[in-house]
Amino acid sequence: MGIKKFIESVQRSLHLDTFETKGKKESLKRLLGKLKARKKILHKVPKKKLDKKEKKAYKEELAILSLQIKKAEKILEELNNSRADKRKKSKGEKNGKK
Repeated sequence: MGIKKFIESVQRSLHLDTFETKGKKESLKRLLGKLKARKKILHKVPKKKLDKKEKKAYKEELAILSLQIKKAEKILEELNNSRADKRKKSKGEKNGKK
């Protein structure tokens, strides 16, 4: 799944209409922050007062958020690594290496 598709799918699941995409890395960081905030809010929900259906929905949403957070962190790490590789490559070309 590409970065753009991932961001769009998370936007739909979180119902974020006013989310702007400036750069891949910046957008992903902001999205990751929103995902973590949503997860924190979910952990504060009193679980004893929920009925069976609500508990099931709560667990599903928590599982989805956890999965999306893992994906976002992985994509962000890949972006950081690819940019670091490009910098090393361009530095080597400037010094006369290939």
